[in-house]
Amino acid sequence: MRMVVTASADPPAAQLKTRGSAATGDQRFAGLTILMATGALTTFLALATLLAAYSWPSLVRYGPGFLTTTAWDPVFARFGAAHLVYGTLVTSAVALLLATPIAVGTALFVAEYAPDWLGEPVAFLVELLAVIPSIIYGLWGFFVLAPIMRETVEPALQATLGHVPLGGALVAGPAMGRDLLTGGVILALMILPTIMVVAREVFRAVPDTQREGMLALGATHWEAVRYAVLPYVAGGIAGAMGLGLARALGETMAVTMVIGNSSRAISPSLFTPGYTLASAIANQFTEADTPIYFSAIVEVALVLLLVSTLVNLLARLLVARFVRAPAAVSAG
Repeated sequence: MRMVVTASADPPAAQLKTRGSAATGDQRFAGLTILMATGALTTFLALATLLAAYSWPSLVRYGPGFLTTTAWDPVFARFGAAHLVYGTLVTSAVALLLATPIAVGTALFVAEYAPDWLGEPVAFLVELLAVIPSIIYGLWGFFVLAPIMRETVEPALQATLGHVPLGGALVAGPAMGRDLLTGGVILALMILPTIMVVAREVFRAVPDTQREGMLALGATHWEAVRYAVLPYVAGGIAGAMGLGLARALGETMAVTMVIGNSSRAISPSLFTPGYTLASAIANQFTEADTPIYFSAIVEVALVLLLVSTLVNLLARLLVARFVRAPAAVSAG
């Protein structure tokens, strides 16, 4: 007699227990991941709420005029931060314009052209700039950079651009060496390693098949970089610029020591001494001897937080726009 043994449709109890434990572990890990992911948003909202609470008297008293006027008179309790926002945006823009070509060019050289014995030391030396404390940059800017800007660079810019309609407006006024331009230059040095490191890793992340395909079609090395590598890394470069800009917006001590901190004028001239939001807080926080003065300073901090957030969101939109560029190039 032959006995037929049929497999049970139900899994053994041990397997059910193992699957149940795995499902429970997955659920716990998912919950922990969601909790950690919302931590940054919760921290931001808590910080914004705290700043809004301390700045509420200033918000109520000055309203939108706080961002549209340049009056800053603690004696008569008149406060407006338009010139602070302007100084922050101008110095950050100058830094980004100066640092990005150098940083991206260095990253391209290290990743695509230089042999290892040369590229790695170059990258290491640039990365060393990131570990220099901000106060050291400030002292160097005050004692070395500012005199060079005042005696050499700014007079040369005036002689070169002074007779150009648009350029003349950018270099109008006396060359003092402690102004928006000098603040932008020192910020450029500080954000250069950040942009370079990220851009270098982006270049190295490009698949070799991108380059090999172009070279197999008879392209030169530069043509392979131009048509296969650069479109592929556009989003990463935009992200590197966003990280550099984020640091430039919040930098305090180095800029405070070279920007002048002596003018409320909003002028197209880069030779105008001015403030940034961060330098104004550093200079005047301990001097806020009245409740409304303290509230106005905290509102400046709130504006800095919102401006930084807005710029980072715009950077993310820029990254999202450029990420689609390789697909568009391929479709073309």
